[in-house]
Amino acid sequence: MVLLLVSGVGGIGLRMLIHRYDRSISKDRLLDPAARRDHPTVTGPLNYLLVGSDRRPNSPDSEQRSDTIMIAHIPASLDRAYLISVPRDLLVSIPASSTTGYGGGSDKINSAFQHGGGGQGGTQLLSATLTRLTGIRFDGAALIDFSGFQRVIDLVGGIRMCVDTPVRSIHTNTQFNPGCQQMNGTQALDFARQRYDLPNGDYDRQRHQQQLLKAILDKIATDKLLTNPVKLDQVVRAVGSSLTMDTNGVAVEDLIFGLRDLRSDALVGIRVPAYSEMVDDTSYEMLDEEADDLFRSLASPHVEDWVRTNPKWVNQI
Repeated sequence: MVLLLVSGVGGIGLRMLIHRYDRSISKDRLLDPAARRDHPTVTGPLNYLLVGSDRRPNSPDSEQRSDTIMIAHIPASLDRAYLISVPRDLLVSIPASSTTGYGGGSDKINSAFQHGGGGQGGTQLLSATLTRLTGIRFDGAALIDFSGFQRVIDLVGGIRMCVDTPVRSIHTNTQFNPGCQQMNGTQALDFARQRYDLPNGDYDRQRHQQQLLKAILDKIATDKLLTNPVKLDQVVRAVGSSLTMDTNGVAVEDLIFGLRDLRSDALVGIRVPAYSEMVDDTSYEMLDEEADDLFRSLASPHVEDWVRTNPKWVNQI
């Protein structure tokens, strides 16, 4: 988002904007040492861990699970991003946590955040779990407060979301009918949280979350924020207040300049190949055989080849 916001600002104004954004972001060591790649530069390919929660690292509530887990892969060209959504019900082996005393074991991947105590410890345990599962080491991480994005969406005047299947919110009882429509922050986040009564359950929710991020970026790209310095400042601070970041030693300014060619129309949504299976009366997701090839491609320059040969796992966002 900030890349799009600052792309049209130059000189002293750009430096001031970056400095203000940098000050508004919480920073923490979100990656477990075993999950961190020793690569403190902005040269691709890059893999970032994105964790969505409505809790920040200093929250006393350790019962919060991570409802959204994405890997953002940026190829060597640094001009596009692949958003890989990890199923929240994926059965995985979770390592032990020294933070909470959790002894390790098999569980759904979204519970790793809880077993690690939420916040920083939870994200670290989740990153270690993903590295054990995929072999991927990460170049950085972000803990995203999706409820904070509600203010961002409202500040830019709402976003355009497309509803494929009628669904009623289990949280607000709002009925979302098919068709592309303008949504405010409350409506958009409510829609993106739904997974029941949808044809593909949580996979549809993953796609809607990817769609939400792209819709925000699309709106920022087309909105005339640069001509309204007051709103621009409000949006930059709202984005910053919604994030806790681990930049792996890279300055925020270097990240912004390094990824300045990334645009919203260059986002590709991917779902991790998996299938449902009942184990002891509990429904889990299990990795499909194509998942190994996907994970290997994320550590190489060949993600586009994988996407081209596996279209059924690519989301239309």
